[in-house]
Amino acid sequence: MTIAVVFDSAGTLLRTYRAAKDVFEGTLLGDVESTTLTFDDADRILILINVHSEDVMKGDKDQLLSAFLRDHCIDFGVSCGRKVITQDDVAAILYHEEHAVVGDLQETIRDVWVRCSKQKTIMAINSGAILNIRTRSIEFTLTAGGSPFPGAKETITRLHQMGVATFIASGDRGSKLERMGDYLGIPRDRIYGVATPTMKAQIVQDLKKEYSTVLMVGDGINDLRAMRESDIAILSEQQPGERIEALFNTADYVITEVCEVIGIVEGIARVEPGSSVPI
Repeated sequence: MTIAVVFDSAGTLLRTYRAAKDVFEGTLLGDVESTTLTFDDADRILILINVHSEDVMKGDKDQLLSAFLRDHCIDFGVSCGRKVITQDDVAAILYHEEHAVVGDLQETIRDVWVRCSKQKTIMAINSGAILNIRTRSIEFTLTAGGSPFPGAKETITRLHQMGVATFIASGDRGSKLERMGDYLGIPRDRIYGVATPTMKAQIVQDLKKEYSTVLMVGDGINDLRAMRESDIAILSEQQPGERIEALFNTADYVITEVCEVIGIVEGIARVEPGSSVPI
């Protein structure tokens, strides 16, 4: 028997703090769940901006964010949304929007920096925005940052010792995930960044052709499709926050610490004849 475990990143392997700025209300929202905020409106699309936080902080706070992105040739990736939209359609909004300014994104970056400054392990910073395709506007600017949960690295190491293949499939941008993978010991060719819910589900489907048992470990609504496609669905509650009922209905296991995945894999190995996983 061969086993693969697919992990989401933020909220599953990474303790994450997220800040959002409501562009039209002018209010800062602390420790929000970005995917839930996105799925609250069917016309919202969550995008990741491929820019270094320090470069944003050097920008003119009063410049339109769209102009800043154009001037610096900054690319983006679509993370999730309830509607299918092309990259070109997103670009038409993002690069020509006339409300959000650089200062809106600077405010979320600054808030995350302050919140995460005391963490002693790797800190990863990711910025983005929530677009509304109906109003063709940037509704929220977003920044997320954090570090691996205690025991995350040890969990990956133990799974590898057991002969279990580990993967990361996340909506976060690739460079951030590769840095996390290097720290945790997950090979870069097993890391899938800027993965939408549909892409995560496809990754699980593809792995099921190669491995006899595929586990999906996630914590949010953007993991739901992949959890449903997996042989074993694991819902993590290590990151505080509310979760929709469908996640609990789909999950075969609910865990509060990432290290519990080890025991679940050991349990699978006990009931599967011919397993090569050492227990």
